Amino acid sequence: MTDAEKPPLAVFDLDNTLADTAHRQRFLQRRPRDWDAFFAAAPQDPPLAEGVALARESARDCEVVYLTGRPERCRRDTLDWLAAHGLPEGRLHMRRDDDRRPARRTKLEALRRLARTRRIRLVVDDDELVCQDAERAGFTVVRARWAAQSAELKTAQEREGRT
Repeated sequence: MTDAEKPPLAVFDLDNTLADTAHRQRFLQRRPRDWDAFFAAAPQDPPLAEGVALARESARDCEVVYLTGRPERCRRDTLDWLAAHGLPEGRLHMRRDDDRRPARRTKLEALRRLARTRRIRLVVDDDELVCQDAERAGFTVVRARWAAQSAELKTAQEREGRT
């Protein structure tokens, strides 16, 4: 099957799109932020029903891809979480452990790489800056507005390049 014959991609963020991070926000409210504890608590994230349903629905005619700002060191926990909550199988793109660039930069780069060989039907993310940049680049975006917004997480995504 050539790339043109393969189904389009549906690209999903994880934190506050599929996984509810509210219970671990307290680790970002401290100074200094406790990133190790924040990521160590990720396996206990409850799933967000709206995001999970959209991922399952998208898997009917798309290949699901997960694009997260989580660092690579969280790969095993993340894959286990996806499987435990019955999410569709899909490639998982993560941030290098030492990459501190804003999420909107790292994710847009990844989206452009994916789009070189496959059509991307939709991008689902909760980060408004990621969504705006993806739309400006021509991607169809679904804003994940079903989780409580966190100012601490927003700062982490944009200024600290941590998730």
